[in-house]
Amino acid sequence: MDRGTRGGYGERRQDWSQEEKTRQGEKGNLVEDRMKTEQEKWPGVKEDEAPEKKMEERGQWASKTEFLLALLGSMVGLGNVWRFPYLCYKNGGVACGVPLFLLENTIGQYTRQGLITCWRKLCPLAEGIGYAGLVIQLYGSMCYIVILAWALFYLIFSFRAQLPWASCTNAWNTVNCVDLTTRNLTANWTQLTNTTAAAVEFWERRVLSISGGIEEVGGVRWELALCLFLMWVTCYFCLWKGVKSTGRAVYFTATFPYVMLLVLLVRGLTLPGALQGIVFYLYPDPTRLADPQVWMEAGAQIFFSYSVGAGSLTVLGSYNNYNNNCYKDCWLCLLNSGTSFVAGFAVFSVLGFMAHELGVPIEKVAESGPGLAFIVYPQATAMMPLPQLWAACFFFMLILLGLDTQFVSVEVVVTSMCDLFPAVLRRAGRRQIFLLLFCVACFFVEFCLISEGGMYVFQLIDYYGGSGVCVIFLAALESSIIGWVFGAERLCDVIEDMAGVRPNAFFKVCWCYLTPLVSLGSIIFYFVKYQPLTFNHWYVYPDWAYALGWIMALSSILLAPFFGIIKICTGKGSIKQRLSALCHPDDNLPLAEKQRAARQQGAREGTEMGEMLTDEQRRVK
Repeated sequence: MDRGTRGGYGERRQDWSQEEKTRQGEKGNLVEDRMKTEQEKWPGVKEDEAPEKKMEERGQWASKTEFLLALLGSMVGLGNVWRFPYLCYKNGGVACGVPLFLLENTIGQYTRQGLITCWRKLCPLAEGIGYAGLVIQLYGSMCYIVILAWALFYLIFSFRAQLPWASCTNAWNTVNCVDLTTRNLTANWTQLTNTTAAAVEFWERRVLSISGGIEEVGGVRWELALCLFLMWVTCYFCLWKGVKSTGRAVYFTATFPYVMLLVLLVRGLTLPGALQGIVFYLYPDPTRLADPQVWMEAGAQIFFSYSVGAGSLTVLGSYNNYNNNCYKDCWLCLLNSGTSFVAGFAVFSVLGFMAHELGVPIEKVAESGPGLAFIVYPQATAMMPLPQLWAACFFFMLILLGLDTQFVSVEVVVTSMCDLFPAVLRRAGRRQIFLLLFCVACFFVEFCLISEGGMYVFQLIDYYGGSGVCVIFLAALESSIIGWVFGAERLCDVIEDMAGVRPNAFFKVCWCYLTPLVSLGSIIFYFVKYQPLTFNHWYVYPDWAYALGWIMALSSILLAPFFGIIKICTGKGSIKQRLSALCHPDDNLPLAEKQRAARQQGAREGTEMGEMLTDEQRRVK
């Protein structure tokens, strides 16, 4: 049914439109007055060169398709391939992230602001949530693009006549190297001791040239530095025009991975032993559901998979039209989960094939994270006919999956800074310069991640700086602020005003109770069951490295309460007055229908009261 014919909705929109025109007229007068003031400040500047005229528009998505593809690209990343299938096989799977998805998408569309200024407008007391999310995005983007550099390195080597990770005849191989593609070795593979697979030696000795520990930094791997440089160049030119260039790029980067995934899925299902891997993937262990570790891992994965907690959805939603149906966009969560589920078939069919070829249980080859992408899967492709083709498809898919997520992480930082300092960064060419400086700075800082000891640093940042507990903490905090301070009912009014449909009451229950409580329980369990990071299950980091890791974790967790305390201490008036002002949303935010009606009713009552007082004064006289 057309929105304009439902329950007087059309009349309400006309009233709001008239009110908005009046407001825009007043705004125009303010702009003209400000222009005159600027001209008085800068008498030598022509009218068409005045600072107010030079400020660029913030921009928005050219179409709903671009927004949905960018959103999909942000959500569907490397974790859908190398983390979700492994957790599903290990734990049986669990999902609950749609309420947070709707919340973040809505507040971005409602405020049309970046990560920091969004919270400043909704609840100034919670502005620290924006800064904390920005820190997590910085850690994430630093690690993510290094993974893309590794994938590009593998992609280049995939075009060799013989895959270098398939044999032990290379200069980097040791006497302990085992070629698993040799049939007479695979039968006795489980009895071999003190041996290393060719794929492991290629990864550790050729790609990483890994040192003995984090204390041994070693030299920079210049081949990886070149791959990293190419990834940053690609990222820059996909973002340099803002959503205009990003919107065009996602037409390819967000859709083509599905073609690659389909190709790999079909190939995997046709391999011998694939059924064994799929059965193992689909068969859950019901007893694992009683283990709190399952819920902690699954919750963290859902938060990462849905891109909630760190502000990605807020920034992407901020480029939408006010009347975009943000409620309907939640269906993308189902598509994201479906992608993860299908990716599990592609991954575990290949793992089943590898286990079949080696004659070992699938537990021996099941792996997650970089171990799956850069050791297990390349080893499996080396055992297939036409190994170069399947290796190239796999790594090309990884690069495209990662690029979308990397785009969004960098866009969150750039957009948030431009909205925080619009007078400086929203001038002609300033955004491109800031983006260039950011990319160059990150490139040189990441030299410590592509050195011989870089893998140890990489895991430290990934385990602590961008850990699930940091994301879960921010998710609990933002859900509580919206549910109890801004108001869950008010947010539902906002969604109804923007989308023309009121959300289900279940979302209010989640924002106020379910999400904060589940998140708090997960955080408590994390600290109770905390285990220090180790590398390859044997290397223990020195104490100073663990201390550095916790500093990175706390750098995001403590920012939110820190900024709140600072604002309370520096405010004016009594504590009650300060809290009241800091918890009040910006008066310039659009009013929902109920808020407009309440304001109009208050104005009418005030007018009537004034008339009654006037009549009373006349009678007294």
